[in-house]
Amino acid sequence: MHNFKDLKVWQKAVDFAVKINSITKAYPNDEKFGLVSQMRRAGVSIPSNIAEGCAKTSSKSFVNSLEVSLGESFELETQLIISERVRILDPEIAKKMELNLSELQLMIMGLKSSIESKS
Repeated sequence: MHNFKDLKVWQKAVDFAVKINSITKAYPNDEKFGLVSQMRRAGVSIPSNIAEGCAKTSSKSFVNSLEVSLGESFELETQLIISERVRILDPEIAKKMELNLSELQLMIMGLKSSIESKS
């Protein structure tokens, strides 16, 4: 069992969720129950699954939670791309968010590999 608050990947994921919440505030009202809702849920799900994995007693369960977190991150990446393509999200902001998300994905994969190699 790990203290999730000490994990850099969790801290970065929380920061990213906060950024997602902030940028989606500027989305049009007709996306409130569409992209905004999905993006915010995916953003919150990434650090939440990392935290949940830390409470698991087996490495296999922790890895599974990290895989869910990673899946949510790719879902969110897709939603960022769609937001840019439908011209809701500024291309510069989209690029910056995608770069931050790629870094977060690498961190999740790194933690997953580290846990797998120890078990």
